[in-house]
Amino acid sequence: MIFTRVHVLLALLMMAVASSPATADTAAPKNTNWLSYNHNINGQRYVPLAQINTGNSAELGEICKLRVEDIGSFQSAILHIDGALFFTTATDTLAVDSATCKVLWRNHYVEEELESTVIRVNRGVAYANGRLFRGTPDSRFMAIDAKTGETLWVHQVGDPQAAEFFSAAPQVYQGLVIMGAAGGDWGIRGRVAAFDQITGREVWRFYTIPRGDEEGADTWKHKDSARFGGGGTWTTFTIDISAGEVFVPVGNPAPDLLPEQRPGENLYTNSLVVLDANTGKLKWYYQLLSNGGQDLDLGAPPMLYYNRAGERIVAFGGKDGYAYAINRETKERIFKVPVAHIKNPGLVPTPEGIEVCPGLLGGVEWNGPAYDKPRHALVVGSVDWCAILKSDPDYIYKPGQFNMGGTFEFVDPALGWIYALDADSGKERWKIQLAGPHVAGITPTAGGVMFSGDMAGNFFVLDSETGKKVYEAQVGGGLAGGVITYMRDGKQYVAFESGNVSRLTFGDAGHPTLHIYALGGKQPTLEKITAADDSVRGPDAKAGQKVYGSVCAACHGGAGEGGIGPNLVGVKDRMDSAKIVEWIKNPSSKMPRLFPSMLNKQAVHDVAEYLQGL
Repeated sequence: MIFTRVHVLLALLMMAVASSPATADTAAPKNTNWLSYNHNINGQRYVPLAQINTGNSAELGEICKLRVEDIGSFQSAILHIDGALFFTTATDTLAVDSATCKVLWRNHYVEEELESTVIRVNRGVAYANGRLFRGTPDSRFMAIDAKTGETLWVHQVGDPQAAEFFSAAPQVYQGLVIMGAAGGDWGIRGRVAAFDQITGREVWRFYTIPRGDEEGADTWKHKDSARFGGGGTWTTFTIDISAGEVFVPVGNPAPDLLPEQRPGENLYTNSLVVLDANTGKLKWYYQLLSNGGQDLDLGAPPMLYYNRAGERIVAFGGKDGYAYAINRETKERIFKVPVAHIKNPGLVPTPEGIEVCPGLLGGVEWNGPAYDKPRHALVVGSVDWCAILKSDPDYIYKPGQFNMGGTFEFVDPALGWIYALDADSGKERWKIQLAGPHVAGITPTAGGVMFSGDMAGNFFVLDSETGKKVYEAQVGGGLAGGVITYMRDGKQYVAFESGNVSRLTFGDAGHPTLHIYALGGKQPTLEKITAADDSVRGPDAKAGQKVYGSVCAACHGGAGEGGIGPNLVGVKDRMDSAKIVEWIKNPSSKMPRLFPSMLNKQAVHDVAEYLQGL
């Protein structure tokens, strides 16, 4: 072979590249954004950054942290846009500097119908064209200026007296904001609606519980049962831009534990529903469970990807403890793989009780699967917490109240898992057991690591190839919301949240706190738990109602009607205020300890005063 000067130059260039210490991170942009709940609206969460990798993850540390609230649910997704992090509490929306934790602005929404709010929780905002969009616990929908935090408009889009609320992060599509109503366990009639981004005007709606001449109405054999059939949506949606399709995870039918009262397939509960994003018309669906009776709904966003043959696939996980993949072109199921312990699937609850696993707070919860693109793997977190379900044959539907149609109690221990599965076959690559249940988002990266955390309060970094932990830090509260990574001025950061109350039973609550980590940060320190204030002014029932909605409603029901915890209606006939105060301060083993780490003496007395009025 004859070598020319060009050949020699090319050879020298190739040798120089080969010997260079450059990594996949070399070409990383100086700044990146995280624009949607799962990074991209296809739901994958994969991020092509490698500054933090398997070789240096041990050098991670805390850059800053911000206590967002003293108490309350903290399950929000986190967005990163132009140097600011955006996230929510039940009523507040915050913008925070993404390198310093400095609060840029805070928008506080005052509930217009606090007395009708059944649960106070929110899972984040959507962003489009300089605006943020979110729902509220009292059935409002609002737009906020992303630069200033100014409220642009607020519209009532649901009925809080019927227990409708809007907790999921909305999704955006070509001038629309798409959002669904939550409250299936209270017996709402679920629906998904699209609103104009400029005005908030409703453009289309789709009922997840069909009635009359709507397709699927005949799957409710007792027509009246569809009036309060459930089918709420608890989490964000996924969108295929090229196909103009929105993928909606639909929750459980109601009453949860009495399938005999609603014979039929109960469409479109426990289903993945695919709608035309422009019109809201049904395109197709896949039902996980027909006439479900164990509250094992689909409550996590699906994820879109291509298999090795180039076919379009959708993957998702359910509270039934399985990970699914469906070929979107043939509509055939490719695999159904257990990612939690399964016991007594499909068994109908009885008045005497049945034990089921993974339990009605188990399986894949609201953050769903992620896609490890370099390894073509689905990464799925799950909860194992078996439960004993007892049906109530004397159940009568009560509008606006928790309508389980029975009772339940949990069987310890509560476990957490992360599985890596081959994205084509579902074959297990690896799995790890965690110190607590897994609920938080999982973020795979080009650095060969993925970021997440558990409800025992551990933030960790996993080797994507093996699942081995390469970094771990105890942060003082369970992780139940977003875990994201981004570039800011040439430096890769990881932001996540800890402290969560609406699923107290999942693990350590802690104070709702935002954390930012990066290479070279300091080792985190945990707050010393003390009573914040030993003095008590006169008890305030209205203040107690707010605390109850933030901390207690998830277990005891929005109006004290009971749920995971006992019914509190009429508790004044059994306990006076002093006894209620003592009960909260020194609870039984079945109730989490909230004093003094979350509730100071004043808050305890306020809640006791509120309970006296139930």
